[in-house]
Amino acid sequence: MKNHTRDELDTEYFVLRDEEAGLDGVIALHSTALGPGAGGCRFWHYPSREEMTVDAARLARGMTYKNALAELPLGGGKAVLRVPEGQYDREKLFRAFGREVEKLRGRYLTAEDVGTCVTDMEAISSETKHVAGLAQVPGRPGGDPSPWTARGVFGAMRYLALEHLGRPLADCTVAIQGVGNVGGALARLLHAGGAKLILADTNSERLAALATQTGAEVAATSDFCSIKADILAPCALGGVFGEASTARVRAKIVCGAANNQLVSEQDGVRLAERGILYAPDCVVNAGGIINVAAEHLGWDEAEVVRRVDGTAERLARVLARADQLDVAPNLAADGLARERVRQGTALAA
Repeated sequence: MKNHTRDELDTEYFVLRDEEAGLDGVIALHSTALGPGAGGCRFWHYPSREEMTVDAARLARGMTYKNALAELPLGGGKAVLRVPEGQYDREKLFRAFGREVEKLRGRYLTAEDVGTCVTDMEAISSETKHVAGLAQVPGRPGGDPSPWTARGVFGAMRYLALEHLGRPLADCTVAIQGVGNVGGALARLLHAGGAKLILADTNSERLAALATQTGAEVAATSDFCSIKADILAPCALGGVFGEASTARVRAKIVCGAANNQLVSEQDGVRLAERGILYAPDCVVNAGGIINVAAEHLGWDEAEVVRRVDGTAERLARVLARADQLDVAPNLAADGLARERVRQGTALAA
């Protein structure tokens, strides 16, 4: 199998600091060739500014590829904010963040991500119009994008089960790592579809409640990669599959909602060499950003449904390209995304 290397685009960084509001973060803009850099705001416990910046860069690049592959008129960006130590005023912090977004004059469009919610987006919207994920108006896109992300992953998983395992999801066992907003929604979709579930999460209370609701088995998060299941669905943070963990995978398919599941592109090659089909996260988890784009661009909900339900078709095209080029699916997806970004750059020149 051929191995290609990734050519990086230049990433711009904007340091965010407001001591009075408790704001400490970074906005990374990876590409605006196809439109404003769009990507959510992550609110997390980062031990250092270096780790915060590295995470922002990886997530922003992933958003460039995700938006390009979903055929959205958006580039790639991401904001990461550090959760302050001690007491803080959450609304004040996110209003301060909104003022920083406004300074970029529409080059960056923010929305929800890990650790943020609709209420945070409402606070941001008091300072800038360049925000999505606001409270939903009946019949229009908006609100929490998590159910749309779960819907796209579920559709991709259903396609892979039939096409690559030769049976429906009802005859499959799916292990999910992370049962928060997206992972929980995915678990409920799979349960409704008859799949057997194995769930892992660091939040024991949330895990127990969902396991009772869905009749799922419970596993330790540390055992996730080696769980005996047909499909692994990483739905928490990234960096799940590195050199050591890829060697422990026993499932036939990896298809989940987490961003940047691979530590490096070579880990996707390792999975492919072991006969494990990795569905690139930048292809299958685009449902949320599709809903964000619809809210921003004024599309109706029917258009969101059409585009999110097209996830399996877009995945099929990427897998066909991987077969044609004899490369791992993650490399095929990245290459196709870069082509679309370059085309956008050429059109804008």
